[in-house]
Amino acid sequence: MTTIETDYLVIGAGASALAFTDALLSEADVEVVIVDRRSRPGGHWNDAYPFVRLHQPSASYGVNSRVLGSDTIDRTGPNAGSYERASGFEICEYFGQILEHQLVGSGCVRFFPMCDYVGDRADTHAFESRLTGATTDVNVRRRVVDTTYLECSVPATHRPSFTSDGDALVIPVGALTSVAAAPSGFTILGSGKTAMDACHWLLDNCVDPDRIRWVRPREPWMVDRSSVQPLDLLGSTLEALAASVEILARAESLPDLLAELESCGWLFRLDPNAEATMFRGAIVSQTEREGLQTIDRVVRNGHLAHIGTDRIVMSSGEVPTTRDEVHVDCTARGLGAATARPIFEGGRITLQSLMGGFTTYNAALIGYVEASRDDDVEKNRLCPPTAPPEAPVDWISFYRSVLHTTVLHGAEHDLAAFQDEARLSLTRGLSARLGDPQVLAAADRWMTHADDALRNADRLLASS
Repeated sequence: MTTIETDYLVIGAGASALAFTDALLSEADVEVVIVDRRSRPGGHWNDAYPFVRLHQPSASYGVNSRVLGSDTIDRTGPNAGSYERASGFEICEYFGQILEHQLVGSGCVRFFPMCDYVGDRADTHAFESRLTGATTDVNVRRRVVDTTYLECSVPATHRPSFTSDGDALVIPVGALTSVAAAPSGFTILGSGKTAMDACHWLLDNCVDPDRIRWVRPREPWMVDRSSVQPLDLLGSTLEALAASVEILARAESLPDLLAELESCGWLFRLDPNAEATMFRGAIVSQTEREGLQTIDRVVRNGHLAHIGTDRIVMSSGEVPTTRDEVHVDCTARGLGAATARPIFEGGRITLQSLMGGFTTYNAALIGYVEASRDDDVEKNRLCPPTAPPEAPVDWISFYRSVLHTTVLHGAEHDLAAFQDEARLSLTRGLSARLGDPQVLAAADRWMTHADDALRNADRLLASS
């Protein structure tokens, strides 16, 4: 048995792990060991379907120290008018470069791929090689960093919650690119962004909308992509944020809030006549939305139970199907479900979201706080975690976290500077753009309504 020592042991080599490590190393002279069960970094992106892309702009994803893409605005296609979004392949290549050249290349990081962490995340730390079975003990001088608490569930590796007959044609979404012969039709299973991507891919490849059936157990709320744009489009983003804060400040109830947000176009449903009971933070462009709305064959009979050769059984009914129908499994949850817990606990850091979404910015911020503060009580005060969104009421939790952390970090000179300067920050460069009338007006509108919005958010959450 081998024993090694390090300051930090990072469990996982996904996006959050690399963003945290990159930020930590920029502020502290420390040694880091990263352990991952996969053969290369990138986490769930290695298992993603071939046509996956970021929901958000590449300009605010990855690590702080290296640009992802070229920070350009797309001029054509469904993302026209918004900053480019990297493909899954581009993201995996990017993280490979980050690990090899910037982290391991610094001499401060050691990477152990194809290894499972087998410690207790508290006092005993070890990992075991999947190839040799050899175990390595790790003496951790400072902390273990758990990046798996909210580990993603993706279609290629998850176990479906429904059953199926052996002769029923059920495939993971990634297998769409391997379909060898035209089926009688396609049935998309799931309500989330993966299902939306599958529908887009079929439509982009000239499949008639009438040949697509969409089983949506729940109707989702979605975010308009134009409202989360950085850099030269920051003015319109701040307008959307400020308008949402003003609406939150005066909303009488959750339905009232959602109705106003929908009327402004910041949130939307694919079917205005169907009650939306799901909010997972999916980000969609106007063009993508219009494409999805061409699919009229939508089934809303609750959650899937079983797919047979002649029928699909759900919790509230069933619909016919055939042996020649391709059923596309898009039911993986995505970001893991877990209650929020303190991020800094003795010898452990548990990476979580601070402000909803924007996972790599949150991880980088936690890395900076770890390096720049000494007291865990203070670190936890500055980094209050937020559980992943699930239901419409979680939109309020998301905005409350943004409002609350903005106040907390605005009072700390270095954290305010971090938010203004970090590549991953959606509002980077804000201070340099205050001469722009659009930016200045939006910032003033935000400040005018922020306190009332925070108080009303607490009231609405308490009554929900």
